[in-house]
Amino acid sequence: MPGDGTVGRVPPTSSRPRGLRSRLRALAREAGKFGTVGGLAFAIDLIVFNVLLGAGSETLTAKTLSTIVATTLAFFGNRFWTWRDGAHPHMARQYTTFFVLNAIGLGIALACLAISHYGLGEIWPALQSRAADNIAGQLVGTAIGTVFRFWSYRKFVFRADARRTAGVTPSSPTLQ
Repeated sequence: MPGDGTVGRVPPTSSRPRGLRSRLRALAREAGKFGTVGGLAFAIDLIVFNVLLGAGSETLTAKTLSTIVATTLAFFGNRFWTWRDGAHPHMARQYTTFFVLNAIGLGIALACLAISHYGLGEIWPALQSRAADNIAGQLVGTAIGTVFRFWSYRKFVFRADARRTAGVTPSSPTLQ
């Protein structure tokens, strides 16, 4: 009420960090959560990949299947923890976009593995070993793919909800 000594309603402050330092801290927290989810998914990927190789699966098939299992875990971890405050309007569409972008990340890992195992492995047979496959596919391929995934998930899958970053929640009135 204007008569009770107040000028009017004060709009909520933006939840979006303003200074460079606070933006970097927020990005570090986000990357830390992404890294934790990714670390768990990586461990699952590594275990499933090696179990499938031990069971006689072909190298690229084993990597594809292990990535599908790890991707499912990563989707739920990222959606419900890393970017839980992001816009989540349509889970099926979000899940599909996540998997398409993850397929590109898988392609990066498979390319690294194929170049090492089938390309360079023809010249140096040591690169066709399980250890070399793990280094090429799991370490190098996953590292390059992770940079792509972090960027693409933030940009295309778990975008910030514009109302939340402006300090307006769905239940609060819009400010004009």
